[in-house]
Amino acid sequence: MSTHTLPAADRLPHELDVGCHLNVVIGDPGSGELPGALDAIAARGFRRVVLPPVDPEAFDAEGFRHACEERGLTAIPIAGQSPGADVSSPDEDVRAAGAAELRRMVELAVQLGSDQLNGVPYGLFGRAATPPSRDAWRRSAAAVGAAAEYAHERGVTLVFEVLNRYETAMVTTAEQAMEFAEASGSSRVRIHLDTFHMAVEEEDASAAIRAALPRLAYLELGQSGRGLLSRGAVDIPALVRRALDDGYAGRWGVEAFSAAVLPPPAQEALAIWRAPYRDGTAVVDDAVRVIRAGWDAGRRRTEGEEGPR
Repeated sequence: MSTHTLPAADRLPHELDVGCHLNVVIGDPGSGELPGALDAIAARGFRRVVLPPVDPEAFDAEGFRHACEERGLTAIPIAGQSPGADVSSPDEDVRAAGAAELRRMVELAVQLGSDQLNGVPYGLFGRAATPPSRDAWRRSAAAVGAAAEYAHERGVTLVFEVLNRYETAMVTTAEQAMEFAEASGSSRVRIHLDTFHMAVEEEDASAAIRAALPRLAYLELGQSGRGLLSRGAVDIPALVRRALDDGYAGRWGVEAFSAAVLPPPAQEALAIWRAPYRDGTAVVDDAVRVIRAGWDAGRRRTEGEEGPR
């Protein structure tokens, strides 16, 4: 599908740099459905496509990059850790393996032609039995800082995601994220906030965005039920408008998950047991409308403030 087949009103504002998680539309980046999914994302004015976790050794990075570039898209991979490769571990060998895994993902980003690496580089994904010790927190921050410096040398910005308490115990609020980033010792570390997680952890999502603004590089829009952005507890148009009013000028993201789309391992990891939608293209159409509503409201407000009083 050509990006010229949709009128401007059905596409994202060209002033905004927005990414879409590939799993919104399809479950497997290696499937035959990939071309159609990328066509749908590009046609609606998205500039980036966020990958699910992939094995750099098995993933066809060059093929994926070519498919994206044909459509004016750029991929964003995500980093993670595992029990045997965890930068927060007290075991020196496990920490070294975790650091090596982060470098591998930086190299994947380079192969993909991306200037950004998202994900959870600071420790294990999943519900923790206890909070991390202060030593584990410091080890993690230092390792993420080192990885961010390595990424910067390769032309990549490392952006770590702030999750809710059921998916990590390391960093769950914007305030903690800023503290963690400062403790990393690197000015290159950047923050990724997600409205789905903020709905669980933050008293005021807009205040959280303002707190993270000095390092905020990716603001992801996800609804409370993981489905369409227009249906849920989060007032996303208002949040978009307030973030723009507060001066946020970084990248945006759209994320939604459904058991009708995700493969079983991802369903289990993310606790996606329902199917809030079955057509991912309808989700990206809805996201465009929701984001445009916030953008248009902010523009009308600005024009009204600048006009005659």
